Amino acid sequence: MTSTRVSRRQLLAAGGVTALTMGLPGTVAARSDPNRTSRGAAEKSCIFVLLCGGPSHLDLWDLKPDAPDEIRGPYRPAPSAVPGLRLSELQPRLSALANRFTLVRSMTHPGNISNHFDAMHNLLAGQHNAPPDAAYLGSVLSKVQPTRQSLASYVWLIKCVGDPVFCAPNIGTGGNLGPHHAPLFVGTAENNPAKPGFKAPDTLIPVDPADRLNARRGLLDGLDRGPAGSGDGWRGVQRRGFDIATSTGPREAFDLERESPRTRDRYGRNPLGQNLLLARRLVESGVGFVTVNGWTGPAPGTGGNGPPSSSWDMHGGEMGMGNAFGTGSYGMGWCQPVLDGALSALLTDLTDRGLMDNTLVVVMGEFGRTPRINQLGGATPGRQHWPACYTALLAGAGVKGGAIVGASDKIGAYVKDRPVRPQDLSASIFHALGVPWEARVTRDGLTRPLSTGEVVTELFE
Repeated sequence: MTSTRVSRRQLLAAGGVTALTMGLPGTVAARSDPNRTSRGAAEKSCIFVLLCGGPSHLDLWDLKPDAPDEIRGPYRPAPSAVPGLRLSELQPRLSALANRFTLVRSMTHPGNISNHFDAMHNLLAGQHNAPPDAAYLGSVLSKVQPTRQSLASYVWLIKCVGDPVFCAPNIGTGGNLGPHHAPLFVGTAENNPAKPGFKAPDTLIPVDPADRLNARRGLLDGLDRGPAGSGDGWRGVQRRGFDIATSTGPREAFDLERESPRTRDRYGRNPLGQNLLLARRLVESGVGFVTVNGWTGPAPGTGGNGPPSSSWDMHGGEMGMGNAFGTGSYGMGWCQPVLDGALSALLTDLTDRGLMDNTLVVVMGEFGRTPRINQLGGATPGRQHWPACYTALLAGAGVKGGAIVGASDKIGAYVKDRPVRPQDLSASIFHALGVPWEARVTRDGLTRPLSTGEVVTELFE
């Protein structure tokens, strides 16, 4: 009698399913650990909208109308659905939804970290003085609360590119947790959901005919003992991978053509709007953590794609970016309305589809901008990096609506009340997602706490 038992080498040679389940970070093979608690599509997810470059809190969510001209800027606060909570006049749709989110106006980086690289590293790691190999929030969630019903636990929509000054060092590595907990990257400046014919990478969307996949199932049944421990455990991993490969869910999640033109228009036909729509579809399919690059795309009439990493780094003419208050690609007149339309559509959609209670939305940059507008030598105006005080927006997953946590001083320079550090934000994110933030994670004998901060209790009902 001929044995049907095969080696992993033979299975790899067969291709197809293993390309999906064994070679990609964040996929089902990476999530096979009998000591972890799996999550399903009904459990909580996070959409983290990262406004790369650092948006001006004074021009978006913490305006100072009584400050001198060189500080307050050109925009005026507009009334919202919540008395006393006022946003920029360029965000009328978000203002109408102010009862659905909370603003933390007292975010701060201890130690005055003012470069993108380190500020982003500490923010995404959720700790001050994060060690060089620190894993980021999405990687940690992939480790401690992996999904069992989707292609990946952690997805990043449009990786920042270009000068590494804009990118945190461990975005693609998984940090101390290893590459299996790095995100799956989807999209580029040239291939993003706002472009006609957008497609996710082929490795994310299995296209094998059913008969080939069914033939490979026989190979899975004969797979020998693998590194996951017992043969049964390793075969279970491969069977889950097979189930994902033969299901339509992962493919459909990336297909925005399944959405109505009206829905796509509400989000905005720009990279940020369409990526937020894609993020909604991904959390519906069971993805646990989706980071969305807050790139708004090129403003009309500017030509080209522009760098998908720094829409909000509005230094002004000093660095050749044009007027920070204009309508160019690095201007508030373009970026704010794009954010207003996209984020308001996401919050409305999550509410209408019954997803708000199970989806945490976080919107912020790595720091804020200087209170004083820089216009030296007649240069077009802009603001520089400012880590001492900035603002974050949070919604869903138990976060109360219509509230303000903390306060800045009269010119938005320093925290006046209730400072919130990166580690406090990370503790609050884990708390909202139902993860015990005091827990510790380990890889190769290295044990670290999920967060060293304290939950910001004022955020929650």
